[in-house]
Amino acid sequence: MARDAAGDGLPHHAARFLDYLIVERGLSEHSLAAYRRDLKLYQIYLSEHAVDDVSAAGTDDLRQFVPWLRDATNAQGRAYAPRSIARTLAAVRGFHRFLVAEGLAASDPSADVVSPRLPRSLPKALSTAQVERLLAAPAGDTPAALRDRALLEVLYGAGLRISELVALDVDDVDLVSRTVRCLGKGRKQRIVPFGRPAARALDALLVRGRPSMDPGGPWLMCNQRGGRLTRQGAWKIVKTYADSADLGALVSPHTLRHSFATHLLDGGADVRVVQELLGHASVNTTQIYTQVSTSRLRTVYERAHPRATRR
Repeated sequence: MARDAAGDGLPHHAARFLDYLIVERGLSEHSLAAYRRDLKLYQIYLSEHAVDDVSAAGTDDLRQFVPWLRDATNAQGRAYAPRSIARTLAAVRGFHRFLVAEGLAASDPSADVVSPRLPRSLPKALSTAQVERLLAAPAGDTPAALRDRALLEVLYGAGLRISELVALDVDDVDLVSRTVRCLGKGRKQRIVPFGRPAARALDALLVRGRPSMDPGGPWLMCNQRGGRLTRQGAWKIVKTYADSADLGALVSPHTLRHSFATHLLDGGADVRVVQELLGHASVNTTQIYTQVSTSRLRTVYERAHPRATRR
């Protein structure tokens, strides 16, 4: 194995790199866990190839890392997906750049290594009718039902990530201007508008739902014990209502966010505006939704135009 913190091996440098990601980049624990897994894989690879000092790794070592990952299997015995391989390589690139910047290595062996091409997959989006069905699923006037209705309305109405939603405090919501202040990736703050249905659901939650749940703090979304609702708890709520609306197979943690972006673009919104609303650092990330809209236009065209399918 690579040497431990007593020497110049990967674990010691990796710990410094992870500290940097926390302090300088403000990464979430979820992202840090992914970096830890990726660097552990790199450690195993270097150990198998008799590289016991990460600063001595060369370009050829990095070029062989991707084929090694393709032949490896994860803890469940499955091959790594292309996206996982690309993410791991990106983590290793960042690690080597850090070593050079900190004076811990003379050069970056990953600089000339080409990343594997990924198949460009389109995010799944629900139709507006399917979204309406999902949003109508929470029935009743109990505190939990009021919370769940507000949760679904804000996920779709503001396009928030689940992690952003559960991090909201009451003071982050402005019902007069119908906006919500949230912290996205890298702890970047943005203000996002939401519509009247979400405003009504949030008002009902704040007036009749949340006080009955005996909140122990300022958080907006409470669990049954009054504590802050967790990301996992919020996802279970979404999944429960997706199943009850017969949409279970179509709904993933990001489905409402994907639908928010796709429906905005379908309605004529500028991609730069959607980028700001989603909190994407690059417009390239947002542009994948324009492909979703184009594919939907093609579907509508072929169904509606009399000469679309004529031979």
